[in-house]
Amino acid sequence: MNPPLSQTDDGLASEVSRTQEAILAAYAELIEELGTDDVPFRLIARRAGVGERTIFRNYATRVDLLLATAAWIERTIFLRQDSPSIFDMPLTIRAAMESYDRRPELAHVVAETAMRGISGAAPSPRKEVLEQMIDAEIPSLGGDERRAVVAALAHLDSAATWVTFRREFGMSRSDIADAAAWAAEAVLNPIRSRVG
Repeated sequence: MNPPLSQTDDGLASEVSRTQEAILAAYAELIEELGTDDVPFRLIARRAGVGERTIFRNYATRVDLLLATAAWIERTIFLRQDSPSIFDMPLTIRAAMESYDRRPELAHVVAETAMRGISGAAPSPRKEVLEQMIDAEIPSLGGDERRAVVAALAHLDSAATWVTFRREFGMSRSDIADAAAWAAEAVLNPIRSRVG
């Protein structure tokens, strides 16, 4: 069995060792239990079944650990199926919003890491997937319009959008899912006739 993949600062996939997986999973569990503030490395080490030095060998700083954990959370806990079509993105976005709402502490970590631009955090990790779908389905879409569609969908398909709807508007799970899916439909409706 191959180790799980992780994104590096340059966007290339790298393998996550079993030890790293245990550390990241332990930290994610503790974030849900205690929040991100003041989770001591000794507690993470105990939960992961490793020594504290092992954590520091793998993640030199708390920021490195937080960044790696946020990427791991997005890749494993909030994993979603790719849409078969760009026009199915509203359903994918709806499902993502519902999944963020089920694990709010972890959604906050993913969103805040991306929004702060912590070294290597990808604010729109699904951008390339969206670009590929547009290239395949609507190759005639012009550059400016293409960028606008990708930007809007990438933003909607993010934990940051969930956090905004939850914190700033106090919306419920179903309202968030509806609003995000509706916004995605509004982005896609003007280009539906150009498929092919």
